[in-house]
Amino acid sequence: MKWETVIGLEVHAQLKTQTKLFCRCANHFGDVPNANTCAVCLGLPGALPALNEKAVELAVRAALALECEIQPRSQFARKNYFYPDLPKGYQISQFESPYCLRGKLAVNGRDIRLVRIHMEEDAGKNIHTSGDASLVDYNRGGTPLCEIVSEPDLRTAEEAAEYLRELRNILMAIDVCDGNMEEGSFRCDANVSIRQPGEPLGTRVELKNINSFKFVIAAIHYEETRQREVLLGGGKVVQETRQWDSEAKVSRSMRSKEDAMDYRYFPDPDLPPVVISRELVEKVRRALPELPKAKSARLAQAHGFSLADAALLARDALFEETHASVKDAKLVGNFIINTVRGEEQQISSVALSELLALVQADTISLNVAKTIYKDVLHGRSAKELVAEKGLAQSSDTGPIEAAASAVIAANAKNVEGYRAGNEKLFGFFVGQTMKALGGKANPKLVNDVLRQLLGPTAG
Repeated sequence: MKWETVIGLEVHAQLKTQTKLFCRCANHFGDVPNANTCAVCLGLPGALPALNEKAVELAVRAALALECEIQPRSQFARKNYFYPDLPKGYQISQFESPYCLRGKLAVNGRDIRLVRIHMEEDAGKNIHTSGDASLVDYNRGGTPLCEIVSEPDLRTAEEAAEYLRELRNILMAIDVCDGNMEEGSFRCDANVSIRQPGEPLGTRVELKNINSFKFVIAAIHYEETRQREVLLGGGKVVQETRQWDSEAKVSRSMRSKEDAMDYRYFPDPDLPPVVISRELVEKVRRALPELPKAKSARLAQAHGFSLADAALLARDALFEETHASVKDAKLVGNFIINTVRGEEQQISSVALSELLALVQADTISLNVAKTIYKDVLHGRSAKELVAEKGLAQSSDTGPIEAAASAVIAANAKNVEGYRAGNEKLFGFFVGQTMKALGGKANPKLVNDVLRQLLGPTAG
């Protein structure tokens, strides 16, 4: 039986403001628990919220970058529910009147439609101890979020992860969100259902607070399998919210999934409507930095990368910052695409520049750079590693000629084949010579010496 997965994502992106959405408390990760709190974000009686103007500007910036329709008038509402990390007993969010509607994001050449983006405050953070107790840190409570809601247009876990990457890249490029997934400033809820192609949408299950591309793929795959097993066993999928356990690689039921009526939304009486003027929209539009799509086109034209490779390089400033020091664009670009992009952790342009400068100067080979990359990623100096492990390649032609001559003498049949026109055998001689020299010789010199010693081919 063929099944189709249907996925919609709700992304929570924390806005890069100095203070929270409705008070002057610091919007800063990692401070002493409950230090950044006040009567407003703790919901004490008589405290009145006041909207952060900078948060509105950043929200408008996100809407423009995602081609949304900005509403001139929107309204904050109270979303009522009781949970330990929500001291007011409600969250200030937007419901019937969000500040923008619709929009789109291109993923692998296909537009994923957006339903809306709305502003809201974040809740606090529950910290579960090894015993029976749970602690609550309210520092995060009241920090400004944009919730970006997609239509259920995604069809695979991998496509969902790519959507998240593209969205994160845009928000980071326009300086709206720092994109730090480990700190929770960019996270998503995935709504997953399955159906047979052409059938109506199935019952959706919400996977809550996923903060890694790898985890979102694993969680969606797990949920696809779980729902298939339920349906094939004659059961019904229940609409619910489930928590993804990244260590056990399973999801666990948290609660039945609420609908809008369960939250008893109503306009917040303490906050007037949000009016976004045409002048503000145009001011923000003029100040928008280069978007990743335009940047990738520029990089492709300037350096000869394919559009697909240029799109990878346009995701952040790493390529251009590194290329400012290491002038070989192809070296920098190919290393980022083939080596750096395989890691979730980000390397600094300073560390990458130091590493690739050694390759550009022929101090080490590209293969050595790839070998020590993970050590550099985790804070080691490339120069110190090369000195410590004796990895610097030799440019002395004497040992290279001796090693190459020995390889040629030991492989008479391959020499005969090469000279008869089998050019592919040249790679064999290079590999054997490099192996004899412990990989520390300059590859260009090895090639030059071998070409001279082997002589011309029949071709």
